Formats: sequence, structure tokens, C-alpha cells
Amino acid sequence: MKLTLAEPRFLKESVTIISDLVNEARFKVTPNAIELVAMDPANVAMVVFKLLSSSFTEYQVEKDVEIAINLGNLKQVLRRANPNDMLSLDLEQDKLKITLKGTTTRTFNLPIIELDERDQKVPELKFTATVIMPCTMLNEAIADADVVAESVAFVAEPKTFTILAEGDLSQAKVEISEDKSIRISVSDKVKSKYSLEYLKKMIGGSKLADDVAIHFGKDYPLKLEYKTVDKVMLSFILAPRVEND
Repeated sequence: MKLTLAEPRFLKESVTIISDLVNEARFKVTPNAIELVAMDPANVAMVVFKLLSSSFTEYQVEKDVEIAINLGNLKQVLRRANPNDMLSLDLEQDKLKITLKGTTTRTFNLPIIELDERDQKVPELKFTATVIMPCTMLNEAIADADVVAESVAFVAEPKTFTILAEGDLSQAKVEISEDKSIRISVSDKVKSKYSLEYLKKMIGGSKLADDVAIHFGKDYPLKLEYKTVDKVMLSFILAPRVEND
């Protein structure tokens, strides 16, 4: 296999975000895309990543290849990529060779590791609420909620999406109304609660897209989806926080 990216940021930003949730992961390189499906160690969150072959200037993959790698190490190398570098990926024996070509040519070799865990399957989920909105708006709302609590409730109603956080004494409430840039599709009121610790890591996906698609249901997993058409897709599935009353 030989892959060359003219815009290293898609891989660089994605790996940085994913490595906040997952330490080691298996990339599947197919003739169409680089893909990854991984669970965080606590089994609370899943990350699904796809970097399409159309985002590469060179993409030679004859058959599916699996590469298990330490994401912390990969992140450190990708951090060294400048915005204008050409980034190439090759497999040499049991190493992943990463070449950064700009005014200089820099080469890094990372070991391919053994991963025992079985392949993760993306669960079939049926969501009753979908909100599509600018990433900046969700990021601000999560930052507001983080001031007062450790978890946040998402509440979708026809035409309104509310993000609500309640601490022992404090409360933060962000109400978002449907307009040209915000689309809300839900038939009845739906509410579910999620961990802010995880959400703060996931909203890093905003570095890859302008809008975020938020899918959830009543006391149901959340799916956040970030997409740049024909380039990259990064989505997260997060288990709900169910209250023990």
C-alpha cells in the first residue's frame, strides 16, 4: 500500500481527537477508505472514523490491510506535520512508515502492534430525534454546561432544542430555536442525559466540519456525526446516563 495526503490535517486532527478516547486501535485500509471502529476502555463510547480515498492524491491499495497502532505515538508523529506538507503512509515489514515532505523530507517508523480484541461492530440504532446545527453552537453550549455540572440533558421538541445542566445548586440552560442553519426533526418531546467528560472530547470533531448532526432518543445512546463531503467522516456513539432514583 502507498497513500499520500495533500491535506494532512484531516488525519492529524482525527487521530488527535480519537486518541483522547482510545489508546490503541486497528485501522482497516480498504480500496475505498481508511476506516476505524473502536470502543473506549470503559465501554461507554464508540468512535467511527472514515477517511475516503478521494481525500488522497495517491491511493494504492490492492487488498484490505489491517494496521493496529498505538494512537498516542501516531498522534505525536502527525503533530510534526506542517499544513503544507505532503504526508505519505507505507507499510514496511512490521512498521508503519510515515513520510512528511515539505522543504525537508522527514521519515518516521512506528511499530505495528498486536491487538487481541475482536472487531467492533457499529450497533444498529434507531433515533427518534435529530438536530443538525453549526458546531460552534454545540461547543459553546457544552462549555456553558461544563461550568455547573458533570452531565448534561439534551431535550428535543418540535422547533426547539434545549441543552440543560444542573449541579447541586447551579443550573445552565441553552435554548436553540429552529432556523435556516438549525434543523430539528422530532415528533414528540425527547430527553436524554450524557456525560460531559466524554462530550468535551467528542466536540473536537468540529475541527473537521462546519455542522454537527446530533441523533438521540429518550434515555438512549447519542450519536454525534461530523462530515466533510468526499473527505472525512468522524462520529461518536455515547451511552446515556440513566438516573438511579
